[in-house]
Amino acid sequence: MEHILNYLRTHRRQHLAQLFELTRFPSVSTAAEHVEDVARCARFLADHLQSLGLTRVEVMPTPGHPIVYAEWLEASNAPTILIYGHYDVQPPEPLELWNSPPFEPQIREGEIYARGIADDKGQFFAYVKAMEAYFTEKGALPINVKLLIEGEEEIGSENLHAFVQEHRALLNADAILLSDTSMFAPGLPTICYGTRGLVHCQIDLETAATDLHSGAFGGFAPNPIHILAEMIAALKDKDGRITIPDFYEDVAELTPKEQAQFAALPYDEEALKREIGMEEFIGETGFSTLEKRWARPALDVNGILGGFTGTGTKTVIPAKAMAKFTIRLVPYQDPEKVFNAAKAYLEQLAPAAAKVSVTGGVGGSAYLTPLEHPILPLIAKALQQAYHQEPVFTRTGGTIGVLSTFSEALHLPIIMVGMAQPNDNAHAPNEHLTEELFYQGAEAAAYLLHELKTWKPA
Repeated sequence: MEHILNYLRTHRRQHLAQLFELTRFPSVSTAAEHVEDVARCARFLADHLQSLGLTRVEVMPTPGHPIVYAEWLEASNAPTILIYGHYDVQPPEPLELWNSPPFEPQIREGEIYARGIADDKGQFFAYVKAMEAYFTEKGALPINVKLLIEGEEEIGSENLHAFVQEHRALLNADAILLSDTSMFAPGLPTICYGTRGLVHCQIDLETAATDLHSGAFGGFAPNPIHILAEMIAALKDKDGRITIPDFYEDVAELTPKEQAQFAALPYDEEALKREIGMEEFIGETGFSTLEKRWARPALDVNGILGGFTGTGTKTVIPAKAMAKFTIRLVPYQDPEKVFNAAKAYLEQLAPAAAKVSVTGGVGGSAYLTPLEHPILPLIAKALQQAYHQEPVFTRTGGTIGVLSTFSEALHLPIIMVGMAQPNDNAHAPNEHLTEELFYQGAEAAAYLLHELKTWKPA
């Protein structure tokens, strides 16, 4: 490792310049005017990977933006790791809130400012630089590597599911490694081993053919907003538990080991309240905030629409009302089953006076790599060597759709290693990545490749 680390440390300026070049591409996947920019970014990345010594590099088309695939499979008696990342970025707007142009990277007080620098160009590029060091110093990698760098993560990986299904043999590996998450706390190496799933629903209620005068009809005409409010209130009990029948029958409970690990994290609840301007946290009785955030289901109304909401007064009883809500799921809950149960329950809650329609669908399943999996100690050892402190193990409360795709199609363990700070403004103006963390990330990636060569998958 001495030669590898020395290479990375003596080529920092060069690697930073290459990262800058990558972040100058406005690879905004959601904007039609940037289709060519996304394609140019993919081509740049493929050309760069080709120059390093990977034996196969392709820009593979999809009905949307292309996927960059690369591989090097010449390490005998060594595992094969699939490394995932994405080269597309969020739109930079509002531009007036940026202190420097979003696609002209700048360093200020040790932070690199650019759209996509933390999410996810700076993180996956750290692996690329680690591989460069091995090819240059050793002429080979210690393990077999496949890379899948997509261009649609920021728009829900619209074409990735079909791509993975169609290319299962190509993508077959022993494990999947990705860095598209953040550290739990600044500078604290973090292994994320689980996510929550997602179901989204919309309730539409109609009680009359048209809005009615509240003087002429008030007191006996059913009001869809009142009905909707009662239905929403009925979705949870006073202890914060979701009341959909049989909702909790498949919920995976936390192990005592996980509970102890969550409790030992450097978590400051009062600081979080101050940060988001909230006086009190609520939720399911009997669980800590981190347990609620990562390992318990949640149901939240995302929006309500109905009646008159303009300036002044309009004395009407609205004919229609609508609400959108999402349900976050934990491992072993089936999203289709939960959606169907929620739909049936809402239809049952609606009175005969209202026509109800419940629509929606699945946004992804929860994912969990068991803490006892033999790959995790090797990941932890690599991070400890790179960051000189023991990593922590966390979950995330969000949903990463690609994990469902990978899990369902490839049936591989997935490990997420955050190389960005939790306050890097991903998706927001002035997104940034600590310069030193980029260099440390490349060294961490080098250690990961080194340590995983000893893994003997079952």
